[in-house]
Amino acid sequence: MGNFLPRLATHLLMQFLKSGSLFSLWIAAVAMISPLGHAQTVAVEPLPVWEATLPAYDDGAYAAKVEMLIAKYEAAGGRKLAPGEKKKVGLKIYTDSGPGMATPVPLVKAVIGALERRGFSKEQIFLVGLNQLRLRMTGYLPSLVTGQSPFKGHPFYVLESGRFYDPVWFYDSPLPSRFDPIFAEKSVEGIEANTTKEQDRKSFLATPLFLDADFWINLPVYTDHQYLGVNGALVNATLWNASNTARFFRSPANAPAAVAEMSAIPELRQTWAFTIASLEHYQFIGGPYFNSLYTVSEPLVWLSADPVALDSFMLTRINRWRERAGFKPVSEEIRTLDFAETLGVGSSKATPGRVIRVGD
Repeated sequence: MGNFLPRLATHLLMQFLKSGSLFSLWIAAVAMISPLGHAQTVAVEPLPVWEATLPAYDDGAYAAKVEMLIAKYEAAGGRKLAPGEKKKVGLKIYTDSGPGMATPVPLVKAVIGALERRGFSKEQIFLVGLNQLRLRMTGYLPSLVTGQSPFKGHPFYVLESGRFYDPVWFYDSPLPSRFDPIFAEKSVEGIEANTTKEQDRKSFLATPLFLDADFWINLPVYTDHQYLGVNGALVNATLWNASNTARFFRSPANAPAAVAEMSAIPELRQTWAFTIASLEHYQFIGGPYFNSLYTVSEPLVWLSADPVALDSFMLTRINRWRERAGFKPVSEEIRTLDFAETLGVGSSKATPGRVIRVGD
């Protein structure tokens, strides 16, 4: 063993001092003990990523391609999406970077149309978002001027209202709390001033997606992120789907560990059908703040039940555009995808034939 044990102890101590996270400590230990110096992952079969090309960014184009993608998913799994015992389905959208970098409305309308053709009514298809103001600014909630919304008749669950968290379901972490990672707003507004340390260390999970629905679909938008590397499928399903998670951004080591652990929660994964991501717009630097100078548009839509694969493929694109613009790639020290892969959430392997073209 030579000087391995002293090196291991020093390495683990440094990891813990940087993050304060026992999960990060465990991941670091696994990585050091591995003969190759990398964390040994739970064996996960690489799931396909279906890709369709959009001829336009309008309702008709999205409707046709989304139907094709979902049909391929159903054929591969041997079962059709249909109402089950709960007769509800949830859509987790992303609007938290504000106008310009939100889940495209035509994509959501296309997914809703596909679900309605499979037996769901409007009232049975609910949308989940984090912030009421941003949902309204991006056209999801009714305009205060016209009172109109393209999603009339669909229930909306606004997580920051605090009405959709269950005290039984929480992610427990001793990390510091109350810091807004996107717009540096006062995230303590509306929160009881005299909370206990036990309350501050808990992030309550939004339960509608995994308790109220037969299944749910993740509809993220991609940006880079200073602490997470990629703000996309994994993050939209975890940190943007729980309370009191902004505290994880105080240290670069904390947020990746939290995303990995939350994405591995069995109940969340069991009802998480798949992720559909449009590349109509994504951002390669400066995220999650929207900056039109650093955005890219590709006429592609992806569907996969593997969020690690989608985030990994997007990381490659983000780094490619960073290089072209003269910026450094996303730091390899950000281990979000490695941690999630270690816990068996998905596989980042770009195996031949893994990306399957649809509709060509």
